[in-house]
Amino acid sequence: MTNVGVDRADRWRLFWAAHLTLFVELALIRWLGENVIYLSYFTNFVLIASFLGIGIGFLTSTPEVRWFARFPAALLILVSLVIAFPVKIDRPAGDVAFVGFGAPSGAPLWVVLPVVFVAVTLIMVGLGQLTAHYFARFEALTAYRLDIWGALTGILSFTVLSFLGAPPVVWGFVVATLAAWLGRSQFSGLARVTLLGVVIILGAQSSIDEYSWSPYYRLEVIDRGGQLFLNTNGIPHQAIRSIADVDPADDLVAIPYRLFEPANAERMLVIGAGNGVDVALALQMTAATIDAVEIDPGIVDVGRRLNPDRPYDDDRVTVHVDDGRAFLENADHAYDVILFALPDSLTLVSGQSSLRLESYLFTVEAFEAAAQRLSPGGVFVMYNVYPAPWVIDRLVATGTQTFGGEPCVVALDDVPNAAVVGVGPGLICPEGEATGTSIEPITDDRPFLYIEQPGIPRLYLVAAAVTLVGSLVAVAWSSRSRSARGYGDLFAMGAAFLLLETKSVVQFSLWFGTTWVVNSLVFAGVLLSVLLAIEVARRGKAPRLPLLYGALGLALGVAWLVPPNLLLSVPLPLRWVVGVALTFAPIFIANLVFAERFRSTASSTVAFAVNLLGAILGGVIEYAALAVGYRHLIIVVAAFYALAFGLWRRQVAARSLAA
Repeated sequence: MTNVGVDRADRWRLFWAAHLTLFVELALIRWLGENVIYLSYFTNFVLIASFLGIGIGFLTSTPEVRWFARFPAALLILVSLVIAFPVKIDRPAGDVAFVGFGAPSGAPLWVVLPVVFVAVTLIMVGLGQLTAHYFARFEALTAYRLDIWGALTGILSFTVLSFLGAPPVVWGFVVATLAAWLGRSQFSGLARVTLLGVVIILGAQSSIDEYSWSPYYRLEVIDRGGQLFLNTNGIPHQAIRSIADVDPADDLVAIPYRLFEPANAERMLVIGAGNGVDVALALQMTAATIDAVEIDPGIVDVGRRLNPDRPYDDDRVTVHVDDGRAFLENADHAYDVILFALPDSLTLVSGQSSLRLESYLFTVEAFEAAAQRLSPGGVFVMYNVYPAPWVIDRLVATGTQTFGGEPCVVALDDVPNAAVVGVGPGLICPEGEATGTSIEPITDDRPFLYIEQPGIPRLYLVAAAVTLVGSLVAVAWSSRSRSARGYGDLFAMGAAFLLLETKSVVQFSLWFGTTWVVNSLVFAGVLLSVLLAIEVARRGKAPRLPLLYGALGLALGVAWLVPPNLLLSVPLPLRWVVGVALTFAPIFIANLVFAERFRSTASSTVAFAVNLLGAILGGVIEYAALAVGYRHLIIVVAAFYALAFGLWRRQVAARSLAA
């Protein structure tokens, strides 16, 4: 029996090991997303590598924690490679600074992604071994509880640093300090110097004058011959310029004002206000009071400091740091003009969602929300540089379906696929014409604007296959001496829970906005649901597993039957209550099932590893939403839990026969 003092120390070590693991995972997701643009299109890539690494760490755990001793070297190698060989968008200085131009520089995707995947996996193997080392010292549910508390505070600390705009050197300092303390008996002097090297490299990056960090991006202001440009995560995103430099005849930002009578615009909504160029032009062209909506507070701050026209200081402008769709749903004003001004993030929400920040702005339901906010005779206008003509066709089809009448499309001749699309009863179309409407509009259930037809693109299929095969080989190698037989149901639970968690993130993004705050609240809510389930199970108050599986099936059925859009018509306070119940009831019951099953496992570390490795399969299957939509993921979740129940019943029957 371990004495009380050692037990208390081990509790704290397990807590801080889990804290460090989650913090490193989130920091890698964020930092690699800033520096490797390919990860914008593979949102859960780092997450899957993290699950694989932690799972292997649990499978290969030893008293010596050998792989954790290699953690500093693995981290330094990854950071050094990414800094030395960055992947970013290169664009000639004369190009218009809109998303859609330029080509990536650096190593190709098929080189970068495998290197990142392997490096992240090796980093997380060390952290997994460390956590498993202490995990095995406790009864299963006690260890699980401490692990979840550590993970929850890891999320909280990283969220706070993101909110404060802390640069990567701060993240690196937190990681190095915690790792050095936890590894004081495993780390050599060289390992400690290696951790210091990581902090120095991140410090050098963080000290670049042009860089700042928002909750979403690494922001970079570049001066090109007196013209300021704003890059986000290494991607040219916006020009910071005075409207005195805007040519009203053929500048894309000025064309929207041809599609309505500016003198009649008394109230205007600008979504995607950015650094304020559109707002400044609206102030000059109209007599409107303006609601300027921008999701990123860092970009708003850049506009306040650097936009030469100071539009955000004008008394007629009210700035809202919010998600555009959420603002539309909750607005209590009618607008004469609603303008979507280049709302293209070219990055994604950190974590387990394949949503882009602007995904829910271009669905049929979003256009309907905009139509409801238009005053009689109002106009809805959007502009951007689109990746292909069929995207413009899709937006025209969506506008036609929602507003009726003939939309208007005005193209910019010297910039391919640059277009302004207008709809609404007060539309004026001095030139241009509507394009075809053969492309199906997107919906809130499948909000993927840039996928032409429902289906999984070949690139994703290849990446998924390579990820699964590589993960299978790695797991087979690492589990040579540890039998995972009898834990098939926990593997299925891992796949199901990852998909259920993904569905939760997406649902909340729709109901309350695709913001970092909502994202953090969802993950915190998931972990709190897990903790509550553990406490119920530890006190022996949970029903038997067959009843729990039945309750889980019922909760999943309700979640599938209630259309997510139904809650958008509910007042916001009630929407929170109902949304939390619909989202977290299945998560709570699913974790009661897991906790009841987990408490009786012969090896808690192997069982936990198998569950994590199942999440890899769930992360790959997540891409099925590109074909079938998010609502139908619930059916896949239910199928995996049904499989888990069947495997568990089979194990119970086998044990009964053996007895």
